[in-house]
Amino acid sequence: MPRPGFVLEVDRSTPPLLFWRGEGFSLERLPAGRTRVVYAPEPLDAVKDVDGAIRRALLDPVDADPLPALLFPGMKLTIAFDDISLPLPKMRRPDVRQRVIEAVLDLAADAGVDDVHLIAALALHRRMTEAELRHAVGDRVYDAFAPSGRLYNHDAEDPDNLAYLGSTPHGEEVEINKRAAESDLLVYVNINLVAMDGGWKSTATGLASYRSLRHHHNVSTMRQSRSFMDQHHSELHHSNWRLGKVITDAGVKVFQIETTLNTDIFPESFAFLAKREWEWSPRDRGTYLATTKALKRTPERMRRKIFQSMESPHQMTGVTAGDVEAVHRLTTERVHQQQLVPVEGQTDILTMGIPYICPYNVDSIMNPILVMCTGLGYYFNFYRGKPLVREGGVVIMTHPTYWDFHPVHHPSYIDFFEQVLAETTDPLEIEARYEKQFAEDEWYRHLYRTSYAYHGVHPFYMWYWGAHGMEHVGRVIIVGGNPRAVRRLGFTPASTMDDALEMATDVVGPHPTITHLHTPPLMLADVH
Repeated sequence: MPRPGFVLEVDRSTPPLLFWRGEGFSLERLPAGRTRVVYAPEPLDAVKDVDGAIRRALLDPVDADPLPALLFPGMKLTIAFDDISLPLPKMRRPDVRQRVIEAVLDLAADAGVDDVHLIAALALHRRMTEAELRHAVGDRVYDAFAPSGRLYNHDAEDPDNLAYLGSTPHGEEVEINKRAAESDLLVYVNINLVAMDGGWKSTATGLASYRSLRHHHNVSTMRQSRSFMDQHHSELHHSNWRLGKVITDAGVKVFQIETTLNTDIFPESFAFLAKREWEWSPRDRGTYLATTKALKRTPERMRRKIFQSMESPHQMTGVTAGDVEAVHRLTTERVHQQQLVPVEGQTDILTMGIPYICPYNVDSIMNPILVMCTGLGYYFNFYRGKPLVREGGVVIMTHPTYWDFHPVHHPSYIDFFEQVLAETTDPLEIEARYEKQFAEDEWYRHLYRTSYAYHGVHPFYMWYWGAHGMEHVGRVIIVGGNPRAVRRLGFTPASTMDDALEMATDVVGPHPTITHLHTPPLMLADVH
């Protein structure tokens, strides 16, 4: 069995700890005697016969008829699949989505089904390019379906191709992709990277419109989600499940296929990143030194290209198909088996190194808003039970936090950063004063539908994603970030880790306890 997660108490013999800094890293010494490091579990064993496991899942599903029994000539079959926001980094080909989709299509062909559409479930994310779609579904599937217009990106702003299904008792409107809603069967192909993914979130979010999404991607829902990864305490989870009931009651038949991955995410040349520092071999130390020196001499744009081209040896640990909720219960157990790390008590200061990538900057730029979202929206929420950092504590992140945006992918982010955040960083005020204007802006809508831009409202949702973290902590400090950009976020810049720790004592007092979240690989702190 692979080693489970581990909490290291730092002493004088502990080597410096690895911190990500965007497209680079640093080694930092944290105070002995009052610092601990949370390490992710090592990768679980992968499924040896991936295609065989997929076929068995389709033929022996959970709380559902076998897929062949649901297929018949003349039916409308729609296959939706997760977009490029996961896995991170992207998976080496063949992508597991390709393998699942090909297995579904083989069964559909055997049953004489010829009315088949494939839809990338984008929600309000940017459209996938041809190269990205080919990577996800494979050349054979792409060439068979894309030229005839039967493989395409979901369009959350196309009124002619959206179907209103009703509303929940809470007044949440449910509007999803019309083709999916009117199909005899909707097959959803999911990758569960974290416990928040999958279940009804796949359809109720991935195939939804802004009209529907605004009911749970808002400040109130985000603040009441303690955390996104803890389903029992996530209002986001509860809302999606309520929407799922409306989808079911409307007669939409969903056959859910969920896959889980282990934490084997780095190619061999970067294998040292997943190791515990005191176990680095001489070769690992040499690789780290050579890599950091080379990166310092490499222009920013080239560093970004190097890291974004990284492909991971993600290995599948399981696949389950059938009823949405029954499948997701088993999937969540498997995610927990890979990621849970027991941690005793909270800390005064939580440190984290922010890497070069998050779900919203694949083949793009990690702009300041996404730095905030990754730190306070995702890493802060990698807990079950209680947050790792106590209420009123301090979060310290390391990242260059460039004042830099991808002009094609993130046009509304630029205006949000330069106009909205210049006025206020308060999520409730931002939501009340500005969201409607950005959400309904015709230019942003045009770029989302015809170019490769995130929806006009997307930066708002990323800001709300960090609302619980911002409300919980007393201060956020970013080490090594552009000072102007960091201050625009409402945070405190620091030049070094020592400076940041000194600043933090103004909030939490002298001799604080410190916890370093050593991720990636991903983990889920089970805080007691």
